[in-house]
Amino acid sequence: MQITLIQGILLALLAFICACDACWEAFFWFRPIVVAFFAGIILGDVQVGLAAGAVAELSYLGLLTVGGTVPPDPLMAGMMTTVIAFTTGQSTETALGLSLPFALLAQWVGIVCNTTFAGFLRPLDHACENADTKRFTQIVLLGLVIKAGIYALITFLSAFALQNQIAGFVNMFPEWLIHGFEISGGLLPAVGLTLLLVVMLKKQNVAYLFIGFLLMTFLKLGNILPVAIAGIAVAFIGYLNDETIKKNAVTVEGGADDDGI
Repeated sequence: MQITLIQGILLALLAFICACDACWEAFFWFRPIVVAFFAGIILGDVQVGLAAGAVAELSYLGLLTVGGTVPPDPLMAGMMTTVIAFTTGQSTETALGLSLPFALLAQWVGIVCNTTFAGFLRPLDHACENADTKRFTQIVLLGLVIKAGIYALITFLSAFALQNQIAGFVNMFPEWLIHGFEISGGLLPAVGLTLLLVVMLKKQNVAYLFIGFLLMTFLKLGNILPVAIAGIAVAFIGYLNDETIKKNAVTVEGGADDDGI
């Protein structure tokens, strides 16, 4: 299917807003599941957006920026998975594999921008010395607009200006290669979850993992929503228990002080 000029502009605007949020990390709009959902609304196919966002989010869930490492960009992964699936008609798993070059491109854009913006430090120091808050804000916003603008430009070119070339290039792939991308796209969510478990899997959390596994494997629920609801309930129970333990600890400490011990 074809993406119109208006849709291309709206996708670029979406990328701009989400890229700004990626710098702030305020609302987490840059996550694939959010980006793909709104991209699906813009393209008029929410189902594709939700499916693309789900597989992309699972794949990039455990890819975190640690130290100087910069993972492939999740924003562009969610955006281009949706765009490729919409324009080429390929499955979301195949589109996820094909979106990786765009995620890597955005990764390098982020690295170049962050390196270049080191030159803004001297003007920022000068603005601080002069207590020039207006100039300080302008410099900070300039870097934000430049980086977000590059993301918007990449999105517009990929989604609208070059959509025929990208779709034609994808359709040129032989069936066995497309099938390979589909398989790799299906494996990426498992890799993402594995990377997440490397960080989060501790003895305190193992029981919850097995409970979720049993629910999905043996109860044949059909979708993950019941498991998500059960997870929220268990998390809320854990939160209440932690609060009760804290209150009891404070009460015990207060009683000990009153007795003079």
